[in-house]
Parts: sequence; C-alpha cells; structure tokens
Amino acid sequence: MEPGGGGDAHPRLRRPGRRGPEPRDPQQPQPPARGGGTAEESTAVEKTMRPLNRLNIHSAFWILASIAVTYYFDFLKNIKETMQADSWWLSCGTCLLAVCLCVAFYCILYLEWYCGIQDYDEQYPALIPITTATFIAAAICFNVALWPVWSFLTPVLLFIQFMGIVMLVSLLG
Repeated sequence: MEPGGGGDAHPRLRRPGRRGPEPRDPQQPQPPARGGGTAEESTAVEKTMRPLNRLNIHSAFWILASIAVTYYFDFLKNIKETMQADSWWLSCGTCLLAVCLCVAFYCILYLEWYCGIQDYDEQYPALIPITTATFIAAAICFNVALWPVWSFLTPVLLFIQFMGIVMLVSLLG
C-alpha cells in the first residue's frame, strides 16, 4: 500500500474531459437495465434486427460505372487487341488475377458457404495476404500492358473496373 492511499488498493482516478457520472465499480451489483431484461427479450431484439442489404446505392454505382467504362471506352475490344499483340504483361496479369479470384472464390464459396466457416481469416491466415499480393502484382501488370492504349487514364479505368467487380463479387458473400 502506498502512503496516504486512504486504504483503497485501487484508487479511482478521474479522467479529464469526461462528462457525466463516473462508471460504476464492477464489483458492486448493477441495477437491471430497462425493467430487468431477460434472455427472451434479448433474443427477440436480435431476431427483429435484419442484416444489411447487399445491393445498396454504393454497390450499384460502382457496378453501373464499370458497365459504362466497358461500353464507352471499348474495354473488351481493346483488351482483345492487346491480347492479339502478344503482350506478356497482359498474360502475366491475367494469370495473377486468376490466382487471386480462385483464392477469393475458395474463401467465399467453399469455406463460407459449403463448410460454414465465417472467420476463415483466423483459421487460414495466409489467404488474405496472398490474395492481396497477387492482386497488386496483377494490377501493375495490367497498367503496364494497357498504358499504350489509354495512357494516364489507365489507372482510373482499371480502378473503376476493379471496384465494379469487387461490388459484384460482394453480392455473393
């Protein structure tokens, strides 16, 4: 015990800037909240809460923007012409993106839907860094391959396409 401690093993310290009553001591009994809520009432509240809609304005915006970029910039035609030019950068980017999407679909379809594992990042901690690294490498390859087509607009167009695909995939899981 410290000298002058007043006999209290754990003295209360006031936090500056805090308003309202101090928090209660956890060792003292707490009064029941709102009429002594029971377990049945808490489960009834949980049942009335609904999950967030997967398709919202934000998702719809990015999906529609991706469709607009595909249409107005002749995205698929330019990709086809770049493929016919035998671009190694585009081939490497496509392979890396395929790896990234395979890992993502493995997480969503197999682990989450089939196995019922909600926190697959805790059980398989290497999946998310691998997916992130392969996607960044694929994005760099795509930017290098398509730079001659759209020059400084290439990163913007690819980002819009990326967001559209992410929002489309998020509708699944």
